[in-house]
Amino acid sequence: MIRTYHRPTTLEDALSLLESDDAAVLAGGTSLIPSLIPAGTATAVVDLQDLDLDTIGLDNDRIAIGAMARIRDLVESDLVPLILRDLARREAPNTIRNAATLGGTIASRDPESELVAGLLVHDTRVTIVTGDGPQTVALPDYLATPTPGIITGVTIERGGAAKAQRTGRTPADRPIVMAVARRTDDGAVHLALTGIAAFPVLVDVGELTAFDPPGDFRGTTEYRRHLAETLAARVITAVGESI
Repeated sequence: MIRTYHRPTTLEDALSLLESDDAAVLAGGTSLIPSLIPAGTATAVVDLQDLDLDTIGLDNDRIAIGAMARIRDLVESDLVPLILRDLARREAPNTIRNAATLGGTIASRDPESELVAGLLVHDTRVTIVTGDGPQTVALPDYLATPTPGIITGVTIERGGAAKAQRTGRTPADRPIVMAVARRTDDGAVHLALTGIAAFPVLVDVGELTAFDPPGDFRGTTEYRRHLAETLAARVITAVGESI
């Protein structure tokens, strides 16, 4: 249960409020609120809406996106690479896209997030602010070991060519496994997958057999591993690399 609501106007105030053990960050609320209701937890929420963290622009040769940018904003921005706009559209229904934020999507570490997989192949760097100041970490490192603090934004690499493929029970369903590959302007190829680990992962093709995906009612471990190998081969071929 939410007992206290705060809406700070500075990062300093937000960080101070989050020092309380029962305080949680409120971005779009699409993940936090559902998690609190069944738990019945007495919680103070710190709403980040007034911190001006929702811009999308250019930062030298990279694209800078504020953590409070809505998923809808990514879909509609001409600055965002087309593949990421498509993956953002697939991330959630329209009503959720209007509320969910980029920072919240990253912090949730959803193993089926197609958008996070797309961010991985774009060399995304995440900026987190703590009481000791800001720090920037690579997205794979953040997903593996989340850094405490407030995510204020990300920067992503521009250019290149990317393709994604997915397999779900229906075209509208969330993917069982999804793969996205991107060839950079200098010819390097990056591959990321969902549905094979506890969060979306950046992988080398030769490492796919090392993963032990969790099986569920949609597919066994062996089936998910087979999907990963098949979809990875397709998207890598689609961006012009042979395997």
